[in-house]
Amino acid sequence: MIIDNNRIAVVTGGASGLGAATARALATAGATVVLFDMNTTSGPEMAKELDGGFYKVDVSDADSVRAALDEVARVYGRLDILVNCAGIGPAAKTVGRDGAHDPAMFSKTIQVNLIGSFNCASQAAAIMSKNDPGPGDGSRGVIINTASVAAYEGQVGQIAYAASKGGIVSMTLPMARDLASLGIRVCSIAPGLFLTPMLQGLPDDVQDSLGQQVPFPSRLGDPAEYAALALHIIENQMLNGEVIRLDGAIRMAPR
Repeated sequence: MIIDNNRIAVVTGGASGLGAATARALATAGATVVLFDMNTTSGPEMAKELDGGFYKVDVSDADSVRAALDEVARVYGRLDILVNCAGIGPAAKTVGRDGAHDPAMFSKTIQVNLIGSFNCASQAAAIMSKNDPGPGDGSRGVIINTASVAAYEGQVGQIAYAASKGGIVSMTLPMARDLASLGIRVCSIAPGLFLTPMLQGLPDDVQDSLGQQVPFPSRLGDPAEYAALALHIIENQMLNGEVIRLDGAIRMAPR
């Protein structure tokens, strides 16, 4: 796929994992890529590699998001693509050894994963709405959010994570409907078990065991496969308002 080299893309969580793979794919396809991340070491390094930009952004802070997106619009003149990959995944049961689930941990997970995606998407859409409509269907932009299969089959200890990702699933269609008149499409990807930094830290035998739970292909997903789907969503104008599972047909067990 070749993207018009005038296109400006923002990838949140772009310094590692799914975000980094997507940023690389977008840059290879011809887009100018701007990374939003809290990591001020690998973020600027990745931006240099891609000949793009980097901003330290806390996606859960609407003011931080607004300031960075305003700067993107000022520096690059437009915004065409947003891919939300920033997220956290703490593990805790509703009631654990120390009692009830820490409400601060639950709140932070919602703030980063769900409200962070909303902050970036809504403010990015406001900037995209000022673009001239593209040829043909009059497209002004594309927003891709990252959900998870945990939204449907949250496991033991995933209540906060599953709730945050379930919110992204539920947000997808109404956001697409809200933005349809502006020519902005919205989709979400719900990955299964992918080889992200969280899983890379596990022993090889544990990684292999997890991969064997996937019906086919029986392995962990490659972040490049997430990136490939993101690029296809950008290219395919009829993909809108949809949550796409990318999971090798896995259905997560309780544990």
